Amino acid sequence: MINVLDFGAKGDGKTDNTKALQKALDEAGKIKGTVYVPDGIFLSSTLKMHPHTAIQGNPIWSFPNFPIGGGGSIIRLNNDKVSCLIDISGATGARISGLCLDGADLGNSIHGILSEEADYGKIEDTPLIEDCKIGRFSGDGIKLFRIWCFRIRHCMLGHNKGNGLSVRGWDGFLIDNWFSGNGGSGFFTEHENASITMTGNRIEWNKKGGIHICGGNHYNITGNYIDRSGGPAIKLSKRDNKNCAVISIVGNVIYRSGKPEWTDVNSYDSSHVRLEDTDGLVFTGNTFNVGRDDSGKGEYSPNYCIVYGNLKDSIIKDNVMYNGALKELIVDLGNNKNTIVKDNLGSLFLK
Repeated sequence: MINVLDFGAKGDGKTDNTKALQKALDEAGKIKGTVYVPDGIFLSSTLKMHPHTAIQGNPIWSFPNFPIGGGGSIIRLNNDKVSCLIDISGATGARISGLCLDGADLGNSIHGILSEEADYGKIEDTPLIEDCKIGRFSGDGIKLFRIWCFRIRHCMLGHNKGNGLSVRGWDGFLIDNWFSGNGGSGFFTEHENASITMTGNRIEWNKKGGIHICGGNHYNITGNYIDRSGGPAIKLSKRDNKNCAVISIVGNVIYRSGKPEWTDVNSYDSSHVRLEDTDGLVFTGNTFNVGRDDSGKGEYSPNYCIVYGNLKDSIIKDNVMYNGALKELIVDLGNNKNTIVKDNLGSLFLK
């Protein structure tokens, strides 16, 4: 294991460690090795990883925002003119583990971890990001642009001005993560996207929504907790006239979506879910509840529970809407074909 201290790095929160950290990563690239970052605050500009290498630290971090929630091995951005802190573009098989990545609220559209490719290449990218806290970036916590096979697990992607995670690509696993307090969505797609499993994640307080999938297919969204979204907790929509397809959404708990301060309350975005423009949807066994902010003050939300339309060969069944909405539990926008909607039980919330 290659220790960054051997290359002159200092975790004193004052020294610019860009050259020292990059030298360690370059050395790892020669031997397909692992770089170790010990406890401390290491200031740095963009770091470029090489194929089949790893960077590893001690994951001592907690929920609150930086610097209180930081700890262990912290790499803090010190350049407001770059595109990202850690660049894994072309770094096939890269692994990032146990780091606290701090964007320090610098610049505009700077991402925590970025993979950006011109095409999908001939082999899978297969990055693994685990046990990391990624926060205070002016862009996305993680942006994967033309990615092919990826795993993100046991991470917190929070308090970024963009999305927690944005994806253009496919074949991903998102397991036991925390997408919290981001200025965009917790998870967001706007380009081609497919074949992603999302299980056991906590997705909360994201200003533009929990999970927003545009024209994606082959998703398994199971056993997540989605709380206090701006707009719907889950939104399925078209992309360039392409419907979503083959989506399974089962056994999620969804609470107080459509936070009024962040949502057009006169639209159907004041809902727990908007399920539109989708072929082959299974939506079953989910539980909904109206709520307001933790302070016990403010307005309750959302106005609607399940909003659906333009579905084909789909099922919305056996969902429970206990105090599920303020105005209407289920809204049918029409243009559905071969779609079953039944046995969804619940009640409106009465203030």
